[in-house]
Amino acid sequence: MANTFNDTNFQTEVLQSDKLTMVDFWAPWCGPCIALGKTIDILATDYADKINVGKLNTDENPQVSLEYGVMNLPCVLFFKNGQVVDKHIGLAARNVFEKKIQQHM
Repeated sequence: MANTFNDTNFQTEVLQSDKLTMVDFWAPWCGPCIALGKTIDILATDYADKINVGKLNTDENPQVSLEYGVMNLPCVLFFKNGQVVDKHIGLAARNVFEKKIQQHM
């Protein structure tokens, strides 16, 4: 199961992590976000020991969403050493995200 990131824990859980961290920016009213959520949970399980995977509800956590310019949902950002190293906007198949994970791990 994916971690839950928010405005409060983002600094410690994402930016200060020593692992590649995949953050799914989503909202409960977004149909494609709900569909992608299942893929995110699978990736979180499959890569549990290798990377951090989590979700951030943009409705409940506007600060981080604004800071990273998240305007379209779903939006998945990949962080490494506190910096965004990759980005994907929209619904995509699992293998799209796996390629990005392998590229940055």
